[in-house]
Amino acid sequence: MDMSRLIADRCSAIDASGIRRVFELGARLTDPINLSIGQPDFPVPDPIKDAAVKAIQSNHNGYSMTQGITPLIRRIREHLTATLQWPDAPDDIGVFVTSGTSGGLLLAVLATLNPGDEIIIPDPYFVAYPHMATLAGARAVICDTYPDFRMTAERIEPLITERTKIVLLNTPSNPCGVVLPQAECEKVRDLCRERGLLLIADEIYDEFCYSDARDSGHCPSAARGESGWQGTLLIRGFGKTYGCTGWRMGYAAGPKALIEEMAKLQQYTFVCAPMPLQHGCMATFDVDMEPTVARYQQRRDKVVATLGEVTDVTTPGGAFYAFARVPEHLGLTGMQFCERALERNVMIIPGGVFSERDTHVRLSFATAEAKLEQGVEILRELMAS
Repeated sequence: MDMSRLIADRCSAIDASGIRRVFELGARLTDPINLSIGQPDFPVPDPIKDAAVKAIQSNHNGYSMTQGITPLIRRIREHLTATLQWPDAPDDIGVFVTSGTSGGLLLAVLATLNPGDEIIIPDPYFVAYPHMATLAGARAVICDTYPDFRMTAERIEPLITERTKIVLLNTPSNPCGVVLPQAECEKVRDLCRERGLLLIADEIYDEFCYSDARDSGHCPSAARGESGWQGTLLIRGFGKTYGCTGWRMGYAAGPKALIEEMAKLQQYTFVCAPMPLQHGCMATFDVDMEPTVARYQQRRDKVVATLGEVTDVTTPGGAFYAFARVPEHLGLTGMQFCERALERNVMIIPGGVFSERDTHVRLSFATAEAKLEQGVEILRELMAS
């Protein structure tokens, strides 16, 4: 049977070749120094694991309501009130538990974008952003944020057309780790309100924000303030902060009318987030990850200091990535530099996977510190050669 005739056109519009090529080449290596993946290198804290195990043993293994279990939704609401100053107004604000932040983002674009509509995304971007627009039959409009990687209102405004429906703001960002200051976040929010656009705030790394990037003790957010939820859809998750990426747990919060439409779509796609893991995530709100984040900040400082000797690298304010420029004197693309790094047993990701340009590389410092130090030194040598 000719399967090509049966494959939908949307599949051919999605290309994962960049990351796939790095992983295929990396599979040939013996004990590589893997700086390629955004997987925290610490175990899930015991209280969180214990809560999930207890839920399984207590037979909480069936379906939950599509929106999620009531106790978890209550804890999320309390957290948003405490950290973002949102009012405790269930009649106005909707909250529901998603199958990861990617699940929440996909439901958001499916609930809002019609074929031909436009969503403005940053460049560099998380790899799924443009493809989510494709799945909805919409168009992703690229907002060039080089060289400082800040998606500001000034850069967004010229891109708005009559087809624009959404602005997608990711801070702290992947792949750059850049945190947009609070004042800039609010300018983006105000612009979206003035133009009648939905602002999606992808804040999966909100708890992984370093001390020198915080504002009033918290990560800057376009959703902050008593009216911060109005016209803003907040997408957050548990996986990156607590090391449980494989659990695929996140949540969405914002205008109730939109949340209800997203939950309706979830009913016919993901159905619900995993029941026992929802119980496990309830324990996250009582776990202090500050010591872990502080250790990662020290790793960040070492990475930036080492690579900063030989190339341009913007200091990440959060997440656990550095986006470093391939020095021009090498005459290499990001992919070519990654292939050269693989020859030295180091795995990193070319910038072209995340961008219309292929001038940078992304490395993750979510790895054992001895391996990280060894890998970054090799990269420094390669960049200086």
